[in-house]
Amino acid sequence: MGKPALLEEVATWQEIGQQPAVWREVAATLLARSAEVRAFLDPLLTRPDLRIVLTGAGTSAFAGEVLAPALARSLFRRVDAVATTDIVSNPLEAFAEDIPTLLVSFGRSGESPESVTATQLADQCLSDVHHLVVTCNPDGQLAADHTASPSSLVLLMPAATNDRGFAMTSSFTSMMLAAWLVLLPVADPVGLAERLARAAELVLSESDRLAELAGRGYQRVVYLGSGSLGGLARESALKLLELTAGRVVSYYDTALGFRHGPKAVLGDRTLVVVYLSNDPYTRRYDEDIAEELRQAIGSENVLVLAGYGDVTGAAPGAWHLPGLEHEHDAALALPLVVVAQLLALRFSLELGLTPDNPFPDGEVNRVVQGVTVHPLVS
Repeated sequence: MGKPALLEEVATWQEIGQQPAVWREVAATLLARSAEVRAFLDPLLTRPDLRIVLTGAGTSAFAGEVLAPALARSLFRRVDAVATTDIVSNPLEAFAEDIPTLLVSFGRSGESPESVTATQLADQCLSDVHHLVVTCNPDGQLAADHTASPSSLVLLMPAATNDRGFAMTSSFTSMMLAAWLVLLPVADPVGLAERLARAAELVLSESDRLAELAGRGYQRVVYLGSGSLGGLARESALKLLELTAGRVVSYYDTALGFRHGPKAVLGDRTLVVVYLSNDPYTRRYDEDIAEELRQAIGSENVLVLAGYGDVTGAAPGAWHLPGLEHEHDAALALPLVVVAQLLALRFSLELGLTPDNPFPDGEVNRVVQGVTVHPLVS
């Protein structure tokens, strides 16, 4: 397997690069559907006993992990991120409380057996459940099952987000942005999408910086983040693992959790990426671990990403994205994950892999296969 002749021929590269345009389209589409969306969600969100469950498998599950802490903080209610893989294997634990529930399902294809089954199990286990389905595939089973249901609302992402590449990139960020915009009342959704898009465009313009990092021969990459950015760290680690077919070891943790044993992963060929929270209190812990790591493995091996400041003139190993200092960490995660996507892509190319299909023998598939769904006998 050799490197593609032109980077522009790689679908994953195109799908990473299209994200600013896609985010603008998502915001505009949701604005046009705002009356329909509000008619469905507002009566639910006014219920004080409503539980919101964010679900999906793999990267789609991590969208929920990014959003849940920030939504709970902003909506002053219970918001849980529970993967469909956990719901399907343990439905009586996931839905132990029969309380009013809004199940938010993320699915790029909407075809994975867990995604479809999770909504069915919610209907089976709960007496009062509504479904918000966020998907990139209008022809998927998830969309088909819920389009005509009065207790469901389906949000279709732009057609281009049904990624052709193996790894989820624009599908992940578009679904996450859509859920953020509809679940959290945003005064100016188009303006927010524009700010995030501009930050992502800055990241894309600096992609050679990430190519240089990928060319250093790191064998391990660690991603650290707190709160919502902990979910981002997990997605970032998965992206690298997927696109390098496991040839680069990746790990994720929180700023405080990393010291409790996982720090043993550090070596002389380790890169650590630290996501700094926009919350001033949380940020102190992120900055502490970043400084500790600079001392331990050298500042050249620590990349710090933050949502404020200016890229130009930044300290060595620091990358500041301007104009985002007032955004929630869940929104900040969108342009930050573009850095992780580009880094994974560059590592993949350095290894001579094909990013669009890093598993040509089919060991891992774009849509999961081999799952047997067992009936729940109540």
